[in-house]
Amino acid sequence: MVRVRLSQRLFTEKEIVDLTGICREHLRSIAKEKHLGTFATALIAGERAESWLFTNSDLSILTRLHQGCSH
Repeated sequence: MVRVRLSQRLFTEKEIVDLTGICREHLRSIAKEKHLGTFATALIAGERAESWLFTNSDLSILTRLHQGCSH
């Protein structure tokens, strides 16, 4: 079971990895395959940063689909 604050609306890719134990590669492939999360890009200090953002309902679905990585 994953516990989060009720007030938290969005989760970053890193937070999801830390909460669920799913590795970043598997998380990205599940997100693309199941159409979960939102792919976000930003320009930070002249560099392009890309990451996934997930909602609380996305987190619930991810924890049911994948129990974490053992590698």
